[in-house]
This record gives sequence, C-alpha cells and structure tokens, in this order.
Amino acid sequence: MKFHVNKNHFEIILNHLQPFLDKKDSSQITSHIYLETKEEKLQLKATDYEIGLETKVDIKKEIDGNATVNGKKILEIVKRLKEGEITIETDSQNLHIKQGKSKFKLPMFDANEYPKNIVDKNITEIHFDTSSFIQSLKKITPAIDSTNQKPELTGALLEFKDYSFHFVATDTRRLALIKQDIQSIESFSIILPKKAISEISKLFSENIKIFYNETQLIIENEYYSFFTRLINGRFPDYQKILPKELKIQLQLPKDKVIEAIRLINSLSQKIKITLRESEVFFETISIENSEQAQTQFEYQTNIKEEISIGVDSRHILDFLAQIDTNIFEICINEVTTPFIVKSENFLTLILPIN
Repeated sequence: MKFHVNKNHFEIILNHLQPFLDKKDSSQITSHIYLETKEEKLQLKATDYEIGLETKVDIKKEIDGNATVNGKKILEIVKRLKEGEITIETDSQNLHIKQGKSKFKLPMFDANEYPKNIVDKNITEIHFDTSSFIQSLKKITPAIDSTNQKPELTGALLEFKDYSFHFVATDTRRLALIKQDIQSIESFSIILPKKAISEISKLFSENIKIFYNETQLIIENEYYSFFTRLINGRFPDYQKILPKELKIQLQLPKDKVIEAIRLINSLSQKIKITLRESEVFFETISIENSEQAQTQFEYQTNIKEEISIGVDSRHILDFLAQIDTNIFEICINEVTTPFIVKSENFLTLILPIN
C-alpha cells in the first residue's frame, strides 16, 4: 500500500478516531486504526467493540492495500509534521510515514484480523430531525450518572410511546425528560451509553440517518458511520414518579436566578430558595460552620404563603444552561417532594434537600 495525503486533513480524521480506540492495552489490535485504500479514498476504522467509527479522506493513491497502525502513535507523529503532503506506505511488517527528510516506522498487525463489519444489518431506521435529536441528547446528558453501579443508569433512555419520542436520564437525585412529537413509528425502547452520546454530539450536526436494533444504534452521514452497543438493562419506570398534579406553578427569569445562585455558590453548592409574594430569596444551607450567604431579587410571584425548598444548585444550573428561553417554570407540590423546572418540552424533576 502506498498513498499521499494532506497532513491537516489526515490529522483531523485521526483525532476523530481517538475516542474509539482501546488505549488500555496496546498489544490488542483494537488499539490500532484500520486503513484501506479504495479508489482515491482512504477508508479508516477504529473500534473497541463497544463503540466504533468509520470515515474516509481524499488521497493520491499509488498502490492498493490495507494495514493497521497504532492510532495514538500515528497521531502523535502526524501532529508534529509540517503542513503539506505526507507519504504513507507499507512493507510486509511495518507502516512507513515520510515527509521531506523525516521518516517514521511503526509495526502493524495483520490487517485481515481487524474486526470486520460488526454492525448488524438487521436494523430499523428512525426518521427524526437531526438538530432536535442532537440537542435533546445534549440537554439530558448532565443527568446521566456514568459511575452508577446499575448499568441501565449509566446511559440515557430513548423510547417511542404515546405518539412521542422520549429522551430520559436520571442520576437518582434528578430526572431529565424531553418529549418530541414525531411521525408514528413502531414502539421501541433503548438505553444509549453516555460515551456514545458524547461522541454523537461532537461528530454530527445535520443530515444524519439513525438506525437501531436490540443491541446497536447506528448513525450515518456523508462523512461518518458511527455505531455503539446499547446497554442491556431495564430503565426505571420514570412515569411513576412524575407528579400528576402541581399545586404551585410560576415563571421565573433565568438570568436573575443564575446570578443569585452563583453568588451563593461562592460558599455552598447546597442552597435554600424561598418564594415570597414579591421576591425570590436565596441563602446557604450549612450545618458545618457559621458561614452564610444571602441574596434576593424582587419579583411578583403572587404566592400568598411563602414556600422554601432546599436543593443542590448544580441541578438547577445544569437545567438552566440547556434552555434557550429567558423564562422558565418552577412547579412545586410540597417542600419535601420532588419539584419540577421546565421550559417548553424539556423538564427536570429534582429531589429537594430536606
């Protein structure tokens, strides 16, 4: 195999493939990137079996062939080369990288042993607006608990039911939910790993095709083909914990709430919010020392009897960071029961601090 490739274009592609490599054990073939020339394109693949990416880059081909190369090491080399063209060729055991008077040699695995196409072709397509799909995943991601001992809570639930598509995530202290109305499709429910969501958000922005089956989710566009294995588990029945009725529902200004919370956060992440008839009051919750912070802003809530809730402020800030409007809604039943913050079709159910 021998070809010439633009250094900058090649570096971008190699960077995109890094999260899909097995970096724990360089003796494994999954620590390598697979390379194969096809006409005037170079096809590249990386996978650790759980998640994978295929892509391609324009080249000037001299000799057809395929190879593998350590993904981390080839990126480190390419990053240090000058702008311009790089020549890559292989012999029976090594891959050679050349530019000007600089030469590098890296060992290869047998390319024929690289994992074949591990995407199951028995898949169903989901027709969904790309922007809405990506933005919904981003909004619920902060509520995913990637360290939870229960695998099903380390990802996000995607399901279609009741004529709407639900995106759900929970870390057991809060639950984020988005409902999107889409064309009727067959009901389904899958759990998508947090790492997969992170990579989807980085790689894709428009014009994607989405496919799934019982074990995999596949996303494709003109440049990339991405796959991830799904989490095998039963997601909690979140519908049971969503309150059917809400005693207090009022709108609050996002910018003023963020400003007030950040002031209190200078001393404590745990805060108490008190809603009064004509103001919203914020203060620290502290039992360890005498430190205290307070602030407030005037706002007509029309609440006749004040109500106070203790909360981990990060949960509210995470929600507010994801909404586009400057007004959001807070919904409360009792001070000891979960309350809701919501904007349009996005809500977060939060457990209070007693």
